[in-house]
Amino acid sequence: MTLEDDLDRIARQERELQWTSFNEGDAWQLGSTLRELAVERQLGIVIDIRRFAPHLGNQSGAPLFYVALHDTSPDNTEWARRKANIVARLYRSSYAVGLALKARNITLLEKYGLPAADYASHGGAFPITLAGTGVIGAVTVSGLAQRDDHELVVEALCLERNRHYADLRLPALD
Repeated sequence: MTLEDDLDRIARQERELQWTSFNEGDAWQLGSTLRELAVERQLGIVIDIRRFAPHLGNQSGAPLFYVALHDTSPDNTEWARRKANIVARLYRSSYAVGLALKARNITLLEKYGLPAADYASHGGAFPITLAGTGVIGAVTVSGLAQRDDHELVVEALCLERNRHYADLRLPALD
């Protein structure tokens, strides 16, 4: 698979893993599903789910769910914040943004003027999109390789949205 194939698949994930409504209970359920997957697989990750409130001047969002599992550090929390900022700013998954930049051999700073201290275009943050409304938040995982962070989020979203993960997952890298 090529970079373009991955970008096409991620665009499909973003289109098909939308919500008709999303509230605190949905955030709790999604976060709990991610946590269960992580505990079952003994993954050391941070899980962060937030709703954006740009109309209130709060682009980084209001936290709805957060957990730091074993073997994580404050760095994982910081990575999660920076990845979620990408979703808040560009309304795309952080992995899609990173792959698109890589395909063009350009950095976040060069393309968008976004400093690395506040933005990270590494996989793991995925937009929470309301059908007919747009992106209202982000679900973020940090602690694994970036493709694995992204795929864990997609797997949990598939479980919550009653979609078949096998139909939407990215292919394994050789």
